[in-house]
Amino acid sequence: MDGAATLPAVAAPPGDAAGLGNGPAPDRAAVSTPTLTFAPELLLAARGPGDGIAAAIFDVDGVLTDGRIYIGEAGEEFKAFSTLDGHGLKLLGRAGIVPIVVTGRDSPAVRRRVADLGLAHAAYGVADKLAAAAVILDAIGLDWNRVAVMGDDWPDLPLMRRAAFACAPPDAHIEAKAIAGHVTTARAGFGAAREFCDLLLVAAGRYAMLLAAAPQPDGAP
Repeated sequence: MDGAATLPAVAAPPGDAAGLGNGPAPDRAAVSTPTLTFAPELLLAARGPGDGIAAAIFDVDGVLTDGRIYIGEAGEEFKAFSTLDGHGLKLLGRAGIVPIVVTGRDSPAVRRRVADLGLAHAAYGVADKLAAAAVILDAIGLDWNRVAVMGDDWPDLPLMRRAAFACAPPDAHIEAKAIAGHVTTARAGFGAAREFCDLLLVAAGRYAMLLAAAPQPDGAP
């Protein structure tokens, strides 16, 4: 990290390859015990009716990014994405909740990010997000009562109103926050989408399972 002091390497005590102090390695189950919690009434809302949430729709600018667009001299666009958010979308897929991207802008950067995350469903450069999302949902056989949405501005409002559960980041437009069932603590582009993903996973009862399957201290996610 720029400007950070370089610290000397410290060897782990004998018999403790993880560097966690003397004694046996920590129990895997204890390490995997979830720390994250949400209010019961929020979890009930985020679970959705009937069989629960089976798909989550994400806007890009202002949800998966901080909303700023960097434009180069030749007109090329650059966007910054959070690895926290990206892993959250992957976790949704592993849990059986389909992540979907619906964005009003189209750019190589967004398409590359969607491809890198392995997302199978996305609509780019659409003026009518509700209609575009409906086509995707029809293709995968899901009704709106099994869909959650995260948006931040007026173009997202029809989606947010139609979905079973809606979420917005704290820097979203006031109209989006007014109809959201949850406004995240984390800012857009800095883990807001991950917070939404975590909420859906906890509400669906799949968060602890995924955490238990995650690499432990001797591995990297």
